[in-house]
Amino acid sequence: MASMWSKILLAGVVVVAAGAATAWALTRPDPHPAGYWASPGTPDLAKGEQLFWAGGCASCHAAQGAEGDALKVLSGGRALPSPFGTFHIPNISPDPNAGIGRWTLAQFGDAMTRGVGADGEHLYPSFPYGSYTRLSAKDVGDLFGYLKTLPASANVAPPHELRFPYNVRLGVGVWKYLYLNDRPRVQLASADEKVKRGQFLVEGPGHCGECHTPRDQMGGFQPGRWLAGGPNPEGKGTIPNITPGSADIGSWSEADIAGYLETGFTPDFDSAGGSMVEVQQNIAHLPKSDLEAIAAYLKAVPSVK
Repeated sequence: MASMWSKILLAGVVVVAAGAATAWALTRPDPHPAGYWASPGTPDLAKGEQLFWAGGCASCHAAQGAEGDALKVLSGGRALPSPFGTFHIPNISPDPNAGIGRWTLAQFGDAMTRGVGADGEHLYPSFPYGSYTRLSAKDVGDLFGYLKTLPASANVAPPHELRFPYNVRLGVGVWKYLYLNDRPRVQLASADEKVKRGQFLVEGPGHCGECHTPRDQMGGFQPGRWLAGGPNPEGKGTIPNITPGSADIGSWSEADIAGYLETGFTPDFDSAGGSMVEVQQNIAHLPKSDLEAIAAYLKAVPSVK
């Protein structure tokens, strides 16, 4: 009898160990193969700057209230409240100690597109790599090249303040397993090149869905609700629906949307408010063709009431 119970216990240990090994295999940090970053070519700094503005890097990583050239000092330190605790945004300036001055392209690229930090750790998806994963190696190389031309800052951001269990980074691997992919957010009927460009900008560097799409309890996007608006992920107020079925902008034309992104003024001569002020000011740096592409995409996505 003792021998039978020993075998049952051993079998249980083996099952648990196998389950743990499988879970780790599915949820461990998963950077790109090293060769992926080997030859992105010479950085196109002009394109890198466009990605900088499209991605809203300054909105998070520059100091609160920064204007003009100060927007390019990516010193970090802002507090980002969330239902999981408070995230503190890191310094991504070229400073070799406080920033990313010693990072390689592979380290930067894996952070941007795979959510893997310089030391191989999971990064929290408060950094929107779930959107940035749609950037190519060349896109990332262009952006990294541009960031290295910006001023260095020695500011050291404080650590995140997250409550249990969200302070256990292993759980981020589960989130990635469930939600991280580079597939299109929606399937579009239009094959128009302008709409495709808009899809890349909105779903990729612009990461519009990070605020404009409601989330489930795990922090993933609710299926079928792309850009449908919902509670502000930072905890205060709501974010509007920006699909064609929206009561907010559903009646706007493509020209109205592009004009709003360029000037900050609505067709009714109201103006952007809240966190959208900084977003609009960033996007306004893009060429008019990109603003028109974003507008065309927003008119092409499925309507959500």
